[in-house]
Amino acid sequence: EWPETGRLALYLLGLRATCPPPEPGPQRSLVTWLKYYLEEDWAGSRQHGHPLTSYYQYSLGVLALCVHRKRVREEVIRRLMVAEQHGRFGHAGGTATDTEAVAVLAFACLERKRLVGSRLAAELRAVTRRARRRMVEAQGRDGFFGNVYSTPWAMQVFIATNTCQTQSAYGWAMAALLENLDAFTTAATMAQVLPVLHGRSYLDIASMCCCEELNTLMPISPKPPPEMPGNKMVQLVVECPELQCPQRRLYDQLVPAPAGASLLDVLRVAAAQGPHNFTFDTRDTSQGPFLSRVLGLEAQQQKRSYWQLLTAPSTSLEMGVADYRPHDGETLILRLSEW
Repeated sequence: EWPETGRLALYLLGLRATCPPPEPGPQRSLVTWLKYYLEEDWAGSRQHGHPLTSYYQYSLGVLALCVHRKRVREEVIRRLMVAEQHGRFGHAGGTATDTEAVAVLAFACLERKRLVGSRLAAELRAVTRRARRRMVEAQGRDGFFGNVYSTPWAMQVFIATNTCQTQSAYGWAMAALLENLDAFTTAATMAQVLPVLHGRSYLDIASMCCCEELNTLMPISPKPPPEMPGNKMVQLVVECPELQCPQRRLYDQLVPAPAGASLLDVLRVAAAQGPHNFTFDTRDTSQGPFLSRVLGLEAQQQKRSYWQLLTAPSTSLEMGVADYRPHDGETLILRLSEW
């Protein structure tokens, strides 16, 4: 089975944050499974030179183990350090900010919790300083580190290393974040931004005093977005690499949809209208629906392929298919890409 590194890591982070009962049995078993997944995940490097899942998931695994105060082998840590030093965190059409930030949080956690020796701790501090400096240099004119969703991860790095008060880039990012909170609509993205809004990072989970935590969680029912009157026309394009598809452009049609429709709604309308036989599939993830198959072509993790979402001519969407709402006359491109 494919390693569940990232999902299990997020679950363990959430479990620690909710102050679980003192009975350690089930929790210890999950930590053991995560250690196993980290080794299985890295088995892919023998053939491909990278984890079977991704460096993002691999970094989450190391961070979750550290938050649970579990030691990891030095080799496991150095795998991430080498990837950071050689710029291997990036992928086609996207930013490496979130991956680098998660890795640096893991490094900071290992050093702060004294789970590594003094020599390795010094190396981790140097890597952390270098990555933090690179984030400041790469900050966009909009104030974001990478994009709106990777920014909370980067800000957690400044919080975890006690540099947020002395770094003007952090204040600029916070101002941009506060103006774009409506972008965080899923549980996973909310979990990334909420600690930052309270001046905390995931590292603070490790030192929580659960006896002081009050049970203030109240279930709520999300309100559906307000309906917008009228309709819109969206140009939907599907592209595929030439090696797989000689014609490259597999689909190019105007799709009518309600004015407030999301990209997922547009895809459903396209699938229902004939005679062009548009088909697609999604799978549920912690970030919401993930586009997995279009016109019979599947995005395969083992081949490092995914369906990239763009607005013409070449701007990657920062939201998923269920969150992005195209405007009238917009051209949206679904492109099978590699990361």
